[in-house]
Amino acid sequence: MDQSTWDLILQSFPALLSGAIKGTIPLALVSFVVGLAIALGVALLRLSKVRILSAAARVYVSIIRGTPLLVQLFIIFYGLPSIGILVPAWPSAAIAFSLNVGGYAAEVIRAAILSVPRGQWEAAYTIRMSPAQTLIRVILPQAARVAVPPLSNTFISLVKDTSLASVITVTEMFRRAQEIAAFSREFMAIYIEAAFIYWIICLALSTGQSALERRLDRHVAN
Repeated sequence: MDQSTWDLILQSFPALLSGAIKGTIPLALVSFVVGLAIALGVALLRLSKVRILSAAARVYVSIIRGTPLLVQLFIIFYGLPSIGILVPAWPSAAIAFSLNVGGYAAEVIRAAILSVPRGQWEAAYTIRMSPAQTLIRVILPQAARVAVPPLSNTFISLVKDTSLASVITVTEMFRRAQEIAAFSREFMAIYIEAAFIYWIICLALSTGQSALERRLDRHVAN
């Protein structure tokens, strides 16, 4: 790379970092939190003894897991206006990512709940806990320890997936990279710089995940 390319990389770094801080990370966080809420509800429906509820949850999971995230994003942003529902770009991205996380994380949470021994339910019932109290106070805390690693991986994947929001004009980091590259014509350098920032963010998240898992392991051991 010549000096002008290095200068461009240095000059574009604040804009890309700003896109990550103001666009990528908030979008990922909001989508993940909402997605977890959806996932918990869907997981509980999947475990329901009411067949129609369980079937509806199973269909939702199948649709989400069986269709590309990009297609889901396009349906919400470009498809809904055709039936009179106009959703702005950022909320469209958040909705699509949340629904996607909900579909994938639901199976993680369901498996985590099923991993808790049945005796835990029975023990809670013997001290007259209601099913809701048992779930909240006994089952979910234990299931959370099992679910943390795969849910952490889901969040890391989501951070990278937010780059897809650029196709519907959401101003996140990759969108900023596209704008800078289009103006400067230095596509390789700018996209590599964006990839580097994504890598650093995901590396930090992976480090945090490992620390959290070690802490949970020590807690279980004690």
